Order: sequence, then C-alpha cells, then structure tokens
Amino acid sequence: MIDWTLPEYLYLARLCNPEAYVYSEMISTSAILNGDTARLLRLYERTHPVVLQLGGSDPKALSTCARLGAAAGFDEINLNVGCPSDRVQHYEIGACLMAYPKRVGQMVAAMQAAVDVPVTVKHRIGIDEFDSYAFMRDFVGEVAAAGCRHVIVHARIAWLQGLSPKQNREIPPLRYAEVYRLKREFPDLLVEINGGITTLDAISEHLQHVDGVMIGREAYHNPYILAQAMTLWGKTPPTRAQVFNGWLEFLADCERRDMPLNLVVRHGLGLFQGLAGARKWRQALSGQKSLTLSQIQAAGEAVLRQNDLL
Repeated sequence: MIDWTLPEYLYLARLCNPEAYVYSEMISTSAILNGDTARLLRLYERTHPVVLQLGGSDPKALSTCARLGAAAGFDEINLNVGCPSDRVQHYEIGACLMAYPKRVGQMVAAMQAAVDVPVTVKHRIGIDEFDSYAFMRDFVGEVAAAGCRHVIVHARIAWLQGLSPKQNREIPPLRYAEVYRLKREFPDLLVEINGGITTLDAISEHLQHVDGVMIGREAYHNPYILAQAMTLWGKTPPTRAQVFNGWLEFLADCERRDMPLNLVVRHGLGLFQGLAGARKWRQALSGQKSLTLSQIQAAGEAVLRQNDLL
C-alpha cells in the first residue's frame, strides 16, 4: 500500500507476528531505476520474511528491479496486477495489465530468470467487461504457464473508469467463491485470497478453501490482528505490552538516527485499536510537528494501564 507499508510499519508488523509475510508498498520500476534506489529498497533486518511489490510493465525493467530487490535482501518479489488507480494506469501499471495475460506472462518469466527468490502475482478477479470466472482462470493459467507458483487474488473486479481506488475497494462485490474455485482448478498453485478480510473468523473460514490470506488495510489500521491471528495456528501471540515495548526500542533507535518520530509513529496509531483509551493515544500523537520518545511512552503506557495490560 503506497506510503503506508513503509519499512517502519513493516517493523511494527513483525513485532506483532514473527512469521507472517509482510509486503513493501508498491514501488514502480521507474522510481527504482531513476530515483534513490537505496532508499526505496531499504530494509530493517528484523522484518524478514518480506516481499518487494513492484509496479511496471516492461520485462527488462522488471527483471532489473527484481534483481536489485533480491540483492537488497527481499525474500520474494511480487508483481502488482491489481492496483486500479488511474495514476498508475497511465504508465501501464496495475490492474489494467490483466487485459494482456500473455504480456504479464512474459514479465513473470523475465523476473524469474533474473532471481532465485520466488516471483508472485497479485491480481483482481477481472477488470471492466472482462469480469467472468473464465477470464480470471485463463489469466492465471497464462502466468502459471510462465512459471508463477503463487497468486494473490483480490476477490473483486476493478472498474478502471469511473471509480476511485477507494471505491474499487468497496463497490464491486466480493466474489470469494470464485477464488475458492480457482484453487480447486489449480490444486498445485498456491492461492491466497485478499479483499474485505477484517476478522479472525473470516481468516479461519477462508483457510478452509485456499492456501493463504492477505490482510490489507485492516492490518495497517489494526496491526495487532496479526498477533491475534497466531492463535489460529495454536501459537501464543505477543502481548500488546510486549509489542509496544519493542516498538519503543525501535523508536529509540530511530531517534538516535535523527529520524523525526512524528513521521515514524504514524504507522503505530492503530496499535491499540479496540481498547479503551485508543482514541486518546491517536489524538496525543497525530498531527504533531515533533514528538519525543517520552511523550510516546507516556501515551502508550496510559492505554495499557487503563486496560490492565501493563
């Protein structure tokens, strides 16, 4: 998610769950090749396993960026063929590429030839008038024939004209059953489902039908759901206090490196989602021109104390 799943958020997500794969924001090949490559591909060691999500349409540029990502330490490379933004459509990035499955297959093949780490594809069920299950099945067949063994399916179509990205996450109906069917028809493919998944019960239900679940905005606004999800595999999650204390240690390190804490802490505004005092936590930290570590510690400990979690 652009400007959301930055390395600082990924660090917090890893504190919540030591095993789940976490994704970078979508980064365009042009930004990597023409911009500050080191900054765009920076990682914190503790965030592994972490996936680099690329946006692009040129096989050569994608293969080069995949190679750079693998060299930077990313554990997987993901090709985004699901973003419906008109801004990226202009550069032939995202969901518009679903109209050209053979071309996407060529991109996947080029990326796989460049790296030893897995290359995955995130896509929609369809786009515009290409909205049938058969269209998605044939699209997936093309990328699978190119060697892709793992797809992440946002269970909605994307309407590329007339809807904003936000509306494309809300208005087209969710069609989970078609993702389940895709798994049945491609049993050797790792099929992961995405879209509108916000509860542990929903995660558990989807895992009866597919191999994995991608949680999007819910994991940003409520990162502790990543910890709670560990219980689905019979594992004990870290407590909120443990996550918060780990976050404080990270913020202290950021402060030592002269990173403005008000910019970093925005990624943790949802840490206490659902608890008494969560609103005060957000209010204390939001929109501040500067913050000190002691201010952040005091605000967080107040929430933990109010909920008998300290």
